Amino acid sequence: MPARLWKFYCMEDNYPGLWLRWLKNQCVAVGWPPEAGYHLANDTKRSDGWIACRNALTRISAGDFVVVSMARSRVGRIGQVTGLCIRDSQWDPLVPASREIPTGEMGRRVLVRWDLSVGPPDFDFVVKLPEQVRFRGRGLRATVAEVASPSITDLVEVMSSPANWIGLAGKFAYEKALSDFIASYPHRLEEGLAAYPNSIIREKVFRDRTRLDVLLLDKRGSPVIVECKQHSPTISDIKQLEKYMEHVRDETGRTTRGILVHAGTPKLHKDVSKYISNTRIEIVSYTLGIDFRKSA
Repeated sequence: MPARLWKFYCMEDNYPGLWLRWLKNQCVAVGWPPEAGYHLANDTKRSDGWIACRNALTRISAGDFVVVSMARSRVGRIGQVTGLCIRDSQWDPLVPASREIPTGEMGRRVLVRWDLSVGPPDFDFVVKLPEQVRFRGRGLRATVAEVASPSITDLVEVMSSPANWIGLAGKFAYEKALSDFIASYPHRLEEGLAAYPNSIIREKVFRDRTRLDVLLLDKRGSPVIVECKQHSPTISDIKQLEKYMEHVRDETGRTTRGILVHAGTPKLHKDVSKYISNTRIEIVSYTLGIDFRKSA
């Protein structure tokens, strides 16, 4: 029988650091602890999620492949199954026990060998799946599901492109922090940039209820709109910025240009590069660095 591809959902938002624990322990894992009545065989506590997961776990074999999925259409790595530690007697939680979860969580493990040649070399980054290569139907919602589409070939192609790599730490308010920084120190983005002198326009909410991130003025006196994104830019992001540029041009009567600032790799999708070639928009990437020093 040919090897199958299984999607395992990583609850990184609920248990921060879980994905790195999966990497370190060379496994993926699910919950439903036996002490709470969830059993792999015989009588078990009934739960639609657990029954579906249990059925999937019993079908997984050594040699199958797994892909780690996360919220917001992100994936981690692809791995190949080397063994299963999913029986009730093998419960070994990756999330430690606490008062709220006395048995711990994520204790049924499927052992894998990660393919570290596919995806970002830095484990602080994951892959944002493009719209055309995303899980659908049951593959989108289930904790564990066999996946027919996208195929491993599709996933490898998408995961190998640096244009799809984004930072894992999505909860940190990158966009707001970056917008505030650029508004306070615009010259760090481009020499000669300064805050736009009219606060009414700078803070205006437009007719469609949208509001731009940062409005600046360049040394030639032209308005410059800065839009900040945590992910690699898409054509949709650029069209959003173009709409802001139209609003500001209508308000000021001046030719306006845009700068889209984004996290992750500076390499752009081919369709994005082609699209911006006929616009007054520049795209730049940024990296975030934080140093900690012991106070004396």
